[in-house]
Amino acid sequence: MAIKTVAACLSILSAILHAAEPQALFNGRDLDGWTFDIIDPGVKPDAIWSVADGLLVCKGRPPGIIRTAKEHSEYELAIEWRWTPGKKPGNSGVLVHASTPRKMFVWPKSLEVQLGSENAGDFWMIGETVTVANATALGRRWLKRQESAEKPPGEWNSMKVRCKGDTISVWVNGVLMNEGGGLSATKGAICLQSEGAEIHFRKVELTPLE
Repeated sequence: MAIKTVAACLSILSAILHAAEPQALFNGRDLDGWTFDIIDPGVKPDAIWSVADGLLVCKGRPPGIIRTAKEHSEYELAIEWRWTPGKKPGNSGVLVHASTPRKMFVWPKSLEVQLGSENAGDFWMIGETVTVANATALGRRWLKRQESAEKPPGEWNSMKVRCKGDTISVWVNGVLMNEGGGLSATKGAICLQSEGAEIHFRKVELTPLE
């Protein structure tokens, strides 16, 4: 019995020691590791996306995306964002499993996890598909399953997106807002949208699932 107990403890210890470490996709200093696609080719990326005081600042206009240079699968993504203090909140989103550029307008083929004010946690299908149980899609949109858990404009919000296999689950400020299955893609880049309103990010962190 003692041998089995020791073996079990060693197994647990090994799992802890080999647990995946979080990876900061945004390093707080610059935009290393990201690429850009902007609907207006005459606008430089730094006119929309910049880093100030450790924050990733998106002006919101013109429309476009910032996109990870690498593709990812099987992960938990942690995002912290706020709408600019003193300004009207608006729209943005996190795109997962992004692939073909400009599948729809300037947005790549992907599944969007909505960040838009009062709608954080909705799914929008941009060329990829997902199914939410016991719900009906409104065109390309799956509504979040709970009332909004967002904080007032100017305060920081957190979002966790868990992508495992063909499933996706989303929490906003610790509340499970949406989950789907049968996702048509299981790997791709991660994008943030510039979509009409200034928005700040202070964390974009990925933890691989093992």
